[in-house]
Amino acid sequence: MSFNLSGVKQDLTIDIDSVAVLIVNTQKENGEIPWCRGEKTDPWDHVEAAMGLCIGGYIKEAKRAFEWMARTQLADGSWYTSYRDGIPEDKTRDTNMSSYIAVGVLHHFLVTGDITFLKKLWPTVKAAINFALSLQAPGGEVYWAVSPEGKIDPMALLTGSCSVYMSLKCALAIARQLGRQMPAWRDGLMKLRDAVRHKPYNFNMTKSRYSMDWFYPILAGVLSGEMAQKRVEKFWKKFVIDGQGVLCVSDRPWVTVAETCELSIALAAMGKPGLAETVFNWIQNKTNTDGSYWCGFTCPDMTIWPEDKSTWTNAVVLIAADVIYDLTPASRLFNHSFWEAQKL
Repeated sequence: MSFNLSGVKQDLTIDIDSVAVLIVNTQKENGEIPWCRGEKTDPWDHVEAAMGLCIGGYIKEAKRAFEWMARTQLADGSWYTSYRDGIPEDKTRDTNMSSYIAVGVLHHFLVTGDITFLKKLWPTVKAAINFALSLQAPGGEVYWAVSPEGKIDPMALLTGSCSVYMSLKCALAIARQLGRQMPAWRDGLMKLRDAVRHKPYNFNMTKSRYSMDWFYPILAGVLSGEMAQKRVEKFWKKFVIDGQGVLCVSDRPWVTVAETCELSIALAAMGKPGLAETVFNWIQNKTNTDGSYWCGFTCPDMTIWPEDKSTWTNAVVLIAADVIYDLTPASRLFNHSFWEAQKL
């Protein structure tokens, strides 16, 4: 696979550097990126924050983040669910959190074109994907985790499985770039796609109150075209407060900046750039005095909660800005047309 590594810079209403600097200033010397100062680190949000660093131009810092991942990977290819000051806090091993490194590594390569980096991280990515697929059920869904006691939890989460799907796509793209053939990965990808599209009963539907369960099948590219359009229309009024953003859960008056940005990414991915920009613009006044973004707020009273300045929230703001305004060559990462052309 070859990539066009040219990008187009555009004027923005957001201050990219102010947002990226929050992540830089929160990152530890060893490369670890916690949620915010004094908080825990989890592998998924750590990788998301590293992607934000790349978009902000902090390539050295992003590399340090991936090096931390490589150093802390467990023998089975997974990571623990959370760490605090480098010490494991929750020893659950989550398939979604562990496999997401493939998305971050491909994203880094798209931004930089650094093939040496890609080769260096290949063993880490390979082990992580193999761990996730070792927990794929016969029906195609992916069980969410192994408990600290070593027992597989036979429950599949729709959002988590869709994120694993995105990770599998990126891992296959990395493999092809490096001339590797991974037919078992492709088989796992197709089984997972079939499960999400046609076997909703295989997933824990009690999570359907979360907006991520609505748009993640689109964001990850499991659903595209007419299927994506129907899903957007079906649940729009359930989760969206027009002019404000996306509810985290349908039965609570709490709009979150991260979910709003992720919906905008999903809309852009499916070919709705105008609507994506409209949704993204809803949160442009939801900022702190330093230019970083709120985590969330209640509606209609507009109480900011929590008041933490989280790295992963600000990272997804940067990712959404990139997707919508084509800031870097990684802007295509979630684009459905881009993936259809790869013919994985």
